[in-house]
Amino acid sequence: MADVKARPKVRSRKYGAAIPLSDDDRRLLNLLQGKFPLLERPFAPIASELGWSEEQVVARTAWLLRKRIIREITPIFDTRALGYRSMLVAARVDPAHPHRAARVINSHPGVSHNYLRDHDFNLWFTIAVEPDSALGLEGTIEVLKRLSGATSMRMLPTLRLFKIRMDLEMEAGTAGLAAPVEAVEPRDPQPVALSEWDIALIRATQGPMTVTSRPFDAAAARLGGVSVDEVLEGLASLKERGALRRVAAILYHRRAGFSANGMGVWKVPEERVLEVGPRMAAFRGISHCYQRPTYPDWPYSLFTMAHGRSKAECDAILAAIARETGISERATLYSSTEFKKVRLLYFVDDYRRWEEEHAS
Repeated sequence: MADVKARPKVRSRKYGAAIPLSDDDRRLLNLLQGKFPLLERPFAPIASELGWSEEQVVARTAWLLRKRIIREITPIFDTRALGYRSMLVAARVDPAHPHRAARVINSHPGVSHNYLRDHDFNLWFTIAVEPDSALGLEGTIEVLKRLSGATSMRMLPTLRLFKIRMDLEMEAGTAGLAAPVEAVEPRDPQPVALSEWDIALIRATQGPMTVTSRPFDAAAARLGGVSVDEVLEGLASLKERGALRRVAAILYHRRAGFSANGMGVWKVPEERVLEVGPRMAAFRGISHCYQRPTYPDWPYSLFTMAHGRSKAECDAILAAIARETGISERATLYSSTEFKKVRLLYFVDDYRRWEEEHAS
């Protein structure tokens, strides 16, 4: 099956990124995305690896934040491990005025991503609801369908998770992004038992961290004067139990030079999903890889999100996957507009207030 025709919004920039980045900047960005440690002074080992001083790393990181290459440095919690239910939803909305539907959908605090994509199902968003949601996930989606005027909403829950790691490879070229690395085992995050201390710690640490030599001090102060060691021990415990994935820098994709993202969807026989999924997830240029349900009008069972510095680079990543796996029936949906992209906040009152306003 031929790829869906796409018209991605791609910005051509002289430097690739929105500002000129040195090789050291790119290496720093890779380290901030993948090796930010749970230490009182987390920038010190990064500085040691770069051969810089700690002060230089902190200053350059703050500069990259001001220049909007880095969106934020933040703990990344696992939504499902915290007991929240989440789902990818494909909506069919008025193509002449998709922003109207997007505005309604974005009002829900559990909507973290919302993109316009070049497909009959043109609005794609992810949504999460609290463990004790009165409406529940399906009920919330029904309310959003009614309020947004969508003619159809296709629910695409995760059946198997093969990969979720949103960091951008800043040093390697197309060949590196299109090369498979180590295959991963599928995982199925299960809710973990959370104490009152765990929830208080999540509330105190979530959201953007201040870029200082001691960024965890602020969370300790918010918790009423507990020690930084207690904060770090608590985060390490959450990580060990699967509730915290990591602390990392999140980049502005386009400003960092990754001007295209293509959602490659694959028609994979059920008996090959467990074999093929880990191999697709192993590609460096793939940030997300899931198995999702199929429908008569939607035969694609595996979803892979490719990120590249151009549409051609995304196409190269997906073409390499096709060669590696022998799966040829696929479609590629490119995003043309980003209506929303945020980190979710957990255990806050916004969810309850939204439901109280819209449940009736």
